[in-house]
Amino acid sequence: MKNTIRVLIIEDEPLIINVYERTLLKIAAKDKSLSFDIQSAVNCDKAILKLDRLGKNEAFDIIFLDMRIPESKCGKILCGEDLGLKIKNKFKNTKVVVSTSYDDAYRIYSILKNLDPDGLLVKKDLTTPVLLEAIEKIVIEPPFYSHTVMKLFRKQSTNDFFVDNIDRKMLYELANGTKMNELPQVLPLSIAALERRKRILKDVFNVHGKGDRALLVSARERGFI
Repeated sequence: MKNTIRVLIIEDEPLIINVYERTLLKIAAKDKSLSFDIQSAVNCDKAILKLDRLGKNEAFDIIFLDMRIPESKCGKILCGEDLGLKIKNKFKNTKVVVSTSYDDAYRIYSILKNLDPDGLLVKKDLTTPVLLEAIEKIVIEPPFYSHTVMKLFRKQSTNDFFVDNIDRKMLYELANGTKMNELPQVLPLSIAALERRKRILKDVFNVHGKGDRALLVSARERGFI
């Protein structure tokens, strides 16, 4: 009897979805004891709809999650990281494999600290052999980190700082024109606490002494917005 693995690919690039699907089919062709039930979603709303349709005792076995998928229409899920937190909280046994096009050390470190994914793939590393190795490793004994992630580990270029959910939402609100004195209406912190966070972010992104625009440009380049 075959072991059927339920897979959800959350990704807005059709070519990458196709790469995942073809790789899964190659694994199933090589290992006759495995089969994959594959679904995909191209944005947060479609992904949430598929997750909400699961029965009480149902879950996907593996979810491939892109960090840059379009946000939800309600504005509560801003990116893949927010969706990943929702998935990890609700589906404890689902293996979450994150992919990102960014290779910034702080971005990678924040994903690891916030989500603790079962796999972390930097897209420039993704070849068919790498993806085959990643999926086989994640199915049997996760985690799997692609070459760029491992290189960052070896350099040990990060410290204990990471950009958390509140930092990301603050950056998102500022990028969308929200004033600092308006932020306590949408974030559970005082002005003083938010200003302190902003100062720390400016130091981390090396724009200390510059205005908010420099902070937002750096945050966008690093994939936090």
